[in-house]
Amino acid sequence: MSHIASDLPSTALAAWLDSLPEPHIVFDGHYRILAANAAYRTQFSPRGSVIGRTCHEVSHGIAVPCDQAGESCPLARARQSGQREKVLHLHHTPRGEAYVQIELVPLRDTQGEQTWFIEKMEPLRVAQSAPAASGLIGRSPAFQTMLELVARVGPSEAAVLLLGESGTGKELGARAVHEASTRAARPLVVVDCASLPETLFESELFGHEKGAFTGAQAARAGLVEAAHGGTLFLDEVGDIPLTMQVKLLRLLESGTYRRVGSTELRRADVRLVSATHRDLPRLVAEGRFREDLFHRLATFPIRLPALRERPGDIPLLAVSLLSRVAPRRRLSLAADALQRLSRHAFTGNVRELRNVLERAALLTDGDTVTAPVIERALAAGLPLHAVPAAALPSVSLARARPAAATAETAPVDLQAVLALHSGRREAAAQALGWSVRTLYRRLAEQRALNARAG
Repeated sequence: MSHIASDLPSTALAAWLDSLPEPHIVFDGHYRILAANAAYRTQFSPRGSVIGRTCHEVSHGIAVPCDQAGESCPLARARQSGQREKVLHLHHTPRGEAYVQIELVPLRDTQGEQTWFIEKMEPLRVAQSAPAASGLIGRSPAFQTMLELVARVGPSEAAVLLLGESGTGKELGARAVHEASTRAARPLVVVDCASLPETLFESELFGHEKGAFTGAQAARAGLVEAAHGGTLFLDEVGDIPLTMQVKLLRLLESGTYRRVGSTELRRADVRLVSATHRDLPRLVAEGRFREDLFHRLATFPIRLPALRERPGDIPLLAVSLLSRVAPRRRLSLAADALQRLSRHAFTGNVRELRNVLERAALLTDGDTVTAPVIERALAAGLPLHAVPAAALPSVSLARARPAAATAETAPVDLQAVLALHSGRREAAAQALGWSVRTLYRRLAEQRALNARAG
């Protein structure tokens, strides 16, 4: 049974709360808890009563309301709006802090005054506030702003556009949206738009029939078909060829498509999440991206913050990533190593941090990664053009990178870099500090520039 206070307006309300699987409480205008169901007590206070205590003391261990401690208070917002409110909070639990989505509904007395408040709490398992083996990790304000948007849009069917610099974790963001949705038990299918040649894009996305083109020896389902009932994630959507954009728009607007070589109209039930680091409005203005497709994709845009906007999350990320890059070793980071990482400007964001930690693990013989090792790992990550010429084989790069350029936007002779690595694109991308998809994209851009120059 629910634990209740004597001044609760109705014991029937308390009985109803206890029938709910999610944690629920009822509290008054002074934040004093009047009723708590079994799910709430189990999750937040299994060893003691919460009746008579304030919600902020139980959930956060603080003596003042949330809005006086730097967090959003749903009660304060409900008093202003007069209606239900949702916020994302970090709550104390017996297992440590956890992200919880709170939905608060005000109850009015016979005079129409907001006298009591019902609060429902749902754990948000797609992100962690402490080092973890997978998923989104962080607790900075910029991270929590992004996470609140993920939590809000996740259960809907709205198309989501993830924006942000390369290396900010847009694929993890897409997975978080998928896992927060009603489609979480169905497939999440990733389409890497940057690495698909234009000639194969339609076939990969929609599938093809036998004999549709040279080499099509059998019918094949496409990625849209594989995502039926689940989520289709279009990564680097800004690289979709113009000829394909109208066909993608038709899929999004009608839910229908045709395999290459077929006249049969097929239906697909997919929720769309897309991502890009490009300036899509600029591409629209330049005629390189359809405006109608842009508006269809950007129903609910979410910007993923750069790592420099959340430096307080670097220690959490570093501990987590170190365990991922060296899973067979029990490595730890010395305090001065964490301080050195926190001072570094990671222009490559989380991807660059991961690369630094992988190098540091390889440079560490013992069990502790020290600050001098981090310095070596950071120095080893200098862009290829910055390495002394004597240290490289006799292949010159066509142009030097301007000092203000980032690793990704640097003008580099990519064919020369590929030659250094015998044409192996994975090795070339690693040497440049890029992902393979970024290398593919830059190669395509360089080919297009050369074609226009010719």
